[in-house]
Amino acid sequence: MNKYRIIPIVTALALSASMMTACAKQTPASSSSPDSKTQSAAENSEAEVTEEKPDLSRKGEMRGLTPTELVAEMKTGWNLGNSLDANSAAGVAAETSWGNPATTKEMIDAVKDGGFDLIRIPVTWGGHLGEGPEYTIDEEWFDRVQEVVNYAYDNDMYVIIDSHHEEDWRIPDNAHIDAVNDEVYALWVQIAERFRDYGDHLIFEGLNEPRVKGGANEWNGGTEEGRRCLDRLNQSFVDAVRSTGGNNETRLLLVTTFASSCVKQTINDVAIPDDDNIAFSIHAYTPYAFTYNANADWELFDWDGSHDSEIDNMFYDLKDAFIDKGIPVIITEYGAVNKDFNDEEIAKWVTHYLETAKSMDIPCVWWDNGYYLSGNELFGIFDRKDCDWFSTTVRDAIMKVYG
Repeated sequence: MNKYRIIPIVTALALSASMMTACAKQTPASSSSPDSKTQSAAENSEAEVTEEKPDLSRKGEMRGLTPTELVAEMKTGWNLGNSLDANSAAGVAAETSWGNPATTKEMIDAVKDGGFDLIRIPVTWGGHLGEGPEYTIDEEWFDRVQEVVNYAYDNDMYVIIDSHHEEDWRIPDNAHIDAVNDEVYALWVQIAERFRDYGDHLIFEGLNEPRVKGGANEWNGGTEEGRRCLDRLNQSFVDAVRSTGGNNETRLLLVTTFASSCVKQTINDVAIPDDDNIAFSIHAYTPYAFTYNANADWELFDWDGSHDSEIDNMFYDLKDAFIDKGIPVIITEYGAVNKDFNDEEIAKWVTHYLETAKSMDIPCVWWDNGYYLSGNELFGIFDRKDCDWFSTTVRDAIMKVYG
């Protein structure tokens, strides 16, 4: 389920140049020249002038809603994938290192105008941390993440920020768990403090697909040892955020299963943290034969309804494991790749998928990595270069369910 490999370098460099496109470009400063008196005064005072750092802070209301009530307000979501979670360059250059253009307010506005009210912003922090025990987040990176969060938050969208692609250091096994636990705690204290005053439209997701890379049963529940280590990390994430007080005392927090798996055995063997304001984040590319290029004789290219039961059973398993216990669920990643422009088939699949999810008040967030025509795993439906839709067929099918 590796959704994150890098597109060829030529394509990546070409896409990175999209800061020159209408969607990504910034409004230029005025080109008019100052008169000589003004210019002279500016030159004389140049040494005294310092650029003020923009105020990125935001305040917001915590309305006292239960997790179930808050999640029920959400309709349908979209992932800003392969951007702030990209990690093939240092510093803020990481954002465009996997070929997508730098995120702009215009992009997020277009997603909102397309009908999405929930946006998930995956963020990889590991390459932007100092040494332990503080693990201080690089300030320039922190500011950039907050700037992008504000694009969506200021649009009155629900916003999820997470900790993505951390598997190289966040290893849930007995040999690493003590050090990993300390780093997870330190990381989320800093994130929580930075965003403490934001209202209940901002949600934290502690762990994205936590697993032992290459380990036993990696994508289907791991081992008993791994699951117990994950239980500890889920609770430490919750404890870290709650320790910062303010709005974080009751902010909705998303915990997850091993590898964020929806497999029945996995969701039934995860500890539920001791907290009143949590929900579970689950990834469900169901069925895999249709949603991925499986390169196997059992791969599905058309959706004729004969596999509807696989979707139905997955959602009923989530209902039994969590919702019936009063714990809401958000599918923070789902989607289907473009297989020779089979948009009409994807539209039929997504209609059944979302109608089932909606019947159980489970919001779903489409995994969009920006790739539609070329690259690995063509999950893209939104063209970030032109602020338009690669596939209005799929987008319209999603919106019809929530219309």
